Amino acid sequence: MSTTEVGTAPQSLAELAYDALSARLVTLEIAPGSPINDETLATELGVGRTPVREALKRLEQDRLVVTYARRGTFATRVEITDLAYLSEIRAELEPLAARRAARFATPAATEALRAAITDLDDLDDSVDVVTLLQADAAVHRAIYRAAANPFLEDSLVRFNNLATRIWVLVMDRLDHVAGHLHSHTDLVHAILDGDADRAAQLARTHVERFEQSVRATL
Repeated sequence: MSTTEVGTAPQSLAELAYDALSARLVTLEIAPGSPINDETLATELGVGRTPVREALKRLEQDRLVVTYARRGTFATRVEITDLAYLSEIRAELEPLAARRAARFATPAATEALRAAITDLDDLDDSVDVVTLLQADAAVHRAIYRAAANPFLEDSLVRFNNLATRIWVLVMDRLDHVAGHLHSHTDLVHAILDGDADRAAQLARTHVERFEQSVRATL
């Protein structure tokens, strides 16, 4: 934002554009490799082109879009080969977040965790994919927020988004998707119980099983 822009409105519009575009990119509603037109998106979102461009800059840092000189901006492709790299990082950071959440969750963070896991537990395989993904993301983000480390939270949100794109790519070949999501339940309860060691182990197991389930479809 330039120094001449005053107030929160321009920033909130950029956040709105960022959240909307991020959701479309993560769920593959915007197909990998597709060109992205900021003017078209601005019209669809009901905002100006400047907030969209600000959002696209953030999304490029998140590796959800890529910009080429004289060619434009495109949704990044989903590379299955990235799964190993993402799993390696997440297997270290997800347990750290779970451990910290078990130790440092505030009453507000605890309440958010309870609400997120309750919403997730109420779902089954009959619900639509977007609802499943939203519930999954809500639990992950509640854990990351409860960890009380903004740098860890930002990193894990980005890595989880990239992993989710791979998951969406193979989701139609997976059995019992809702069952996979419900594996969060024990993890969240370990956090709520303050059992840091168990929470960390369950978080690592969740990442490992995620990778195994995706690889089983290939």
